[in-house]
Amino acid sequence: MDSAGIGSRVTYTASTVPSVVPYALSAESVGHAYGPHVTLHDVTLQVPEGHVVALVGESGSGKTTLLRCFNALLRPSRGRVRVLGADVETIRPELLRRRIGFVPQAGGLMPHWTVLRNAALVPQLTGHARPEAAATSALELVGLPAAQFATRFPHELSGGQRQRVALARALATKQSIVLLDEPFGALDAISRAEMHAVFAEVRAELKFTAILVTHDLGEAARLADLIAVMRAGRIEQIGPLASLRTSPATPYVSMLLAQADAAHGALAGHS
Repeated sequence: MDSAGIGSRVTYTASTVPSVVPYALSAESVGHAYGPHVTLHDVTLQVPEGHVVALVGESGSGKTTLLRCFNALLRPSRGRVRVLGADVETIRPELLRRRIGFVPQAGGLMPHWTVLRNAALVPQLTGHARPEAAATSALELVGLPAAQFATRFPHELSGGQRQRVALARALATKQSIVLLDEPFGALDAISRAEMHAVFAEVRAELKFTAILVTHDLGEAARLADLIAVMRAGRIEQIGPLASLRTSPATPYVSMLLAQADAAHGALAGHS
């Protein structure tokens, strides 16, 4: 699945994504600007159900701006965004966000709440019959047994543990859509590797659809099915890592791959 030209519609070929798989998330010709500064240029992205798509690129490439269109934290200037087939413009923002798991970079935990209360936030907002039970199950899923961690506060946790709580909160109602905005970027190498393993295990069990924003192509290769390389508000290429390797669409994609390969073998073992 090679990219179309810069700024044009990206097409998923049958060899990569079965035609029977519906798109859980889609952005069609989305553009956005802050005054004279254009952050997204006619971006089209389609995320098949059950897939993880990583948005990769340097700071200012539009990754987070695009991500936030899907949970209405940002309303694009033009274009259409759909979640599970529904136009985001037709859904009240607070209702939309309760259907989507969200893991921000810093975790976004309430510092004066316990781990259990933080993890139970989404179940409470959605009217779950047993929010604490849902939170307890989610904490167990991410490797934080409630018996040991439920009564702790965020400041009593390591960075990796705080991100586990944030992931548990995002998945406590078994959300089918998860958005992750550089969730592991601030972690040390060991904690990051542990979180990668946790994410892979949780995804294998829950089979959710996700968009992962990251500046690390190696992380994208480990966690995502498809990689969308962004630059200056455009998607330059999207596909599995093997496709990007064999047929890089632009010099920028080639450079990004070369840099990642040179960075301590970041892509070693991935294809």
